[in-house]
Amino acid sequence: MPRVLVKEPIAEAGVQLLRSSFDVDVDVEMAAEDLPDRIGDYDALIVRSATRVTDELLAHAPRLKVIGRAGTGVDNVDVPAATRRGIIVANAPGSNMVSAAEHAVGLLLAMARNIPQAHAALKEGRWERSRFDGIEVCGKTLGVLGFGRIGQLVASRARGLGMHVIAHDPFVSPERFRETQVMQAGLDELLAASDFITLHAPLTPETEHLVCAETIARMRPGVRIVNAARGGLVDLDALVDGLRSGHVAGAALDVFPDEPYTSGPIFELDNVVLTPHLGASTQEAQDRAGLISPSRWRPRSTAMSSPTRSTCR
Repeated sequence: MPRVLVKEPIAEAGVQLLRSSFDVDVDVEMAAEDLPDRIGDYDALIVRSATRVTDELLAHAPRLKVIGRAGTGVDNVDVPAATRRGIIVANAPGSNMVSAAEHAVGLLLAMARNIPQAHAALKEGRWERSRFDGIEVCGKTLGVLGFGRIGQLVASRARGLGMHVIAHDPFVSPERFRETQVMQAGLDELLAASDFITLHAPLTPETEHLVCAETIARMRPGVRIVNAARGGLVDLDALVDGLRSGHVAGAALDVFPDEPYTSGPIFELDNVVLTPHLGASTQEAQDRAGLISPSRWRPRSTAMSSPTRSTCR
């Protein structure tokens, strides 16, 4: 019987479904350095976002036929290397899109009203109403960079809050923008016009450090930035510089270039909201990720074209 290794937590219903057809081992406590010694015993590997499936790791997996990513996106899997070895890479698109969109909106509101900072102060016995003046989001312009499924859900929720929404994604048709009642914008236009910018692009060589010193300089002074997509979309050093200068009024991040990420200059700043990659961390999203029908992933062109290519290298 084919053997399956579940390396990261998925819904128990998903584990039971696998066990109805396969020999399944669940080992979510396995250290990353131990995985190369173990992976050779398995025909399939199930991961989420923490496990890096590299070409070097796959060299230890002669039996491996399938890699399942329980979630959206596969940037933690070397898809070309897997393809060269005849390994199918599948993910669960749409499983976490509602949870991710809601978390992005939650971060936006928490940043606008300084909710985490005020909570922490009050827990410490300090009643500081005047210190935590925020801003309303109603009437402000939200720029959505990456207008796929999650970006569109964020846009619809932002419109419900009274925000004016513009978005940039060269691969989305003008018809879809009209259907969602969101204005299509060029990258320069979006950067200059947005009071808030939320990132929902995939991480590719073209979009890495999409938010960097050069693009921050083109943003409206006082801009606030949300990233609940991929950590590599933001050059953290450039963002910290922008926050310290005041050109960036605030940032809310759920993802980081390397995770776990628990120390760095951004932790020294008061005008940030930080969460530990919670975008998909709802019971509903985990249930869907464990049970949803997978989609096969093949190497393909980036989901955002050259107008959005990062200029910071």
